[in-house]
Amino acid sequence: MDEPLSMIKYLKLKGSIILLCSLITLWQQSKAQEKRFSFSQPKMGSPFNIIFYATDSANANLIAKECFQLVDSFVSIYSDYIDSSELNRLCTRAGNQEPVPLSPALYDILMQSKFGYEKSHGSFDISLGPLTRLWRKARKEKIFPADSMVKEKLLICGFDKIRIDTLAHTAELLQKGMQLDLGGIGQGYIAQKTIDFLKTKNIHNALVDVSGDIAAIGRPPGKAGWTVAINVPEQGETLLKKQLLIRDMAVTTSGDVYQFFEHDGKRYSHIVDPKTGYGITSQKNVTVIAKDGTMADWLTKACSILPISQAKKLAHSLGAEVLIGEMKNGKIKLYISKGFGKYWGGKLRVE
Repeated sequence: MDEPLSMIKYLKLKGSIILLCSLITLWQQSKAQEKRFSFSQPKMGSPFNIIFYATDSANANLIAKECFQLVDSFVSIYSDYIDSSELNRLCTRAGNQEPVPLSPALYDILMQSKFGYEKSHGSFDISLGPLTRLWRKARKEKIFPADSMVKEKLLICGFDKIRIDTLAHTAELLQKGMQLDLGGIGQGYIAQKTIDFLKTKNIHNALVDVSGDIAAIGRPPGKAGWTVAINVPEQGETLLKKQLLIRDMAVTTSGDVYQFFEHDGKRYSHIVDPKTGYGITSQKNVTVIAKDGTMADWLTKACSILPISQAKKLAHSLGAEVLIGEMKNGKIKLYISKGFGKYWGGKLRVE
């Protein structure tokens, strides 16, 4: 009896081994068959690029379509260029002394904007809409605004004039004429939400790039991470020699290479200083690496305005890393936080 039983056990064991080997083979084949898919559509005034790895092209195209639909839904809420957007509808009721109900999406980004405002001690402020619109018009018409006009717009700005009810999920803009501008946080926020959506579709390796606001998960097959290049301050086409390598992180670079106003020998950035109402005039790029796209986006704006030592301190307090490239007398000077080097190969001089 022992011998037949041993044979049965052997056959069962052999069958289990064959099944296990088959499963391993199938898994290896499925991993090997993952292909790179790349999609791009114009959104928010710039290309919205999505890259991810998947096995099925039809499903990949469907997922990409759903991603862009998601982007459009956010844009219809957040854009200050669309009169019917929820953001603009809120602004039209400024000064009415009446709380306005918020959608979950608008409530969430307002709360994250409030967090950024408080953490940055007011250097990031979405209430600068009257000023950003003034400077947007000035760049378009090439007419430098009068100082009196800047001061007038500055008077109706300030996040302290926004009242958010966290229980009722309502908001009230206390000053008549207030306008909110989510341009300093919206792209990073939407990039991150797109990555979060891809996760729900069982996509594990993906990168979303919205005009320099990058959010990523996983890595390309066979690579240590996603490679991200950074441009030289004041130069859109020239890149720094070293590149970033990121995984499950977000990166944003902000500067004035494309949006600025030159007047009386000064170059005013599109990034407005909430204290003065004018664009910052220092010639620098700020790159932030953070845990999510939303934080990376607003943090670049705050770090562009703050003194370098305070910018590095703020980034450290949030578990983020920052690189500030400043152009002085035709030479690039780099200031980096201590942990930045783990994302950037080689040794860098820390100022």
